[in-house]
Amino acid sequence: MSQKEHNLPYIYDVTEASYEEKVLKASRQRPVLVDFWAAWCAPCISLTPALERVVEELQGQVLLAKVEVDDNMRLAGHYRLRGFPTVILFVDGRECGRFHGARAAHWLREWIDDHLGDRPAPGHPG
Repeated sequence: MSQKEHNLPYIYDVTEASYEEKVLKASRQRPVLVDFWAAWCAPCISLTPALERVVEELQGQVLLAKVEVDDNMRLAGHYRLRGFPTVILFVDGRECGRFHGARAAHWLREWIDDHLGDRPAPGHPG
């Protein structure tokens, strides 16, 4: 289950059953950040507000898919995740970057900008 209800259409929960559609196919239209998190993980809980704030500021130019790892262990295993939270950025159906651990909002903005290359984030010159 989600840490909280998401009021924005570009922040949503994903399960193993919906992953292909909501992450891989969706990333062909716009970048998708996948947040692999767990309810028992303190760094996961501290990352959530910053990650959601940055995605909200991007106004849907980047999607945020939330995957609760305890309910979706095969996905965590598929991506060989060693620690949580782990965030993976997908563009055109492929992984183009990842990080793990809690991060501040300014670090997240820079990381997204760096990894999107020719796709500058809205509101950021590029």
